[in-house]
Amino acid sequence: MSNIDVLFFDVLGTMVDWRGSIAAETHAFLERNGRGDIDPAAFADAWVGRYDASVEPVRTGERPFVPLDQVNRENLEATLGQFGLAPAAFPPGELEELNLAWHRLKAWPDLAEGLSRLRSRFIVAPLSDGHTRLLVNVSRHNGLSWDAVVGADIARTYKPVPRAYLGACELLGVRPGNAMLVAAHDYDLEAARTCGLKTAHVARTGAADPSKAGSEGSREGWDYTCRDLLDLADRLGA
Repeated sequence: MSNIDVLFFDVLGTMVDWRGSIAAETHAFLERNGRGDIDPAAFADAWVGRYDASVEPVRTGERPFVPLDQVNRENLEATLGQFGLAPAAFPPGELEELNLAWHRLKAWPDLAEGLSRLRSRFIVAPLSDGHTRLLVNVSRHNGLSWDAVVGADIARTYKPVPRAYLGACELLGVRPGNAMLVAAHDYDLEAARTCGLKTAHVARTGAADPSKAGSEGSREGWDYTCRDLLDLADRLGA
């Protein structure tokens, strides 16, 4: 597809291992606070499992836009309660530090090389539900370089609202048909395709969003279906 100018990348799950990263930081938090009996992976999934329902009011306009840090903090306190832990029992700094784990998510091993190769031929930018500062911090944490950073605070909504994809295209001055979304999540790719973007599915183990259980789809019909970013770079001639 020689007419592609811009590659947009989903971040949480696609570019970074959110589940492994959050489980590791949750494990340290629970051990530090004498609750090593709680499964950190289950806690991480429960935390993220609240995400979709918590941002739906923003998507529908029932709630003003709030950044992911605030959404995550609200959901963290609710998840603590779910596991029988009172948020007030922890020093505020402890909860804030755990919430900032989302700024320290670890990239998948193929990301740095794959992104560098793709950037040699295309404009590359994250298109994420994370806000701009979170994306900047995650990128610096992993030594990633982008041509632009498109956080949810720019469109002031959350995917899969069409404005998120079309606003990103407008920001970079590219027609939707000349842009491609790279993502591990079918609902994200389907929304982008509906907006006219090309699509590339990248397989990621454990990347499924527990807040969207049952909505991942068949993983068929995308313009590209790839093992990782290196495979995508090969197929795009980068």
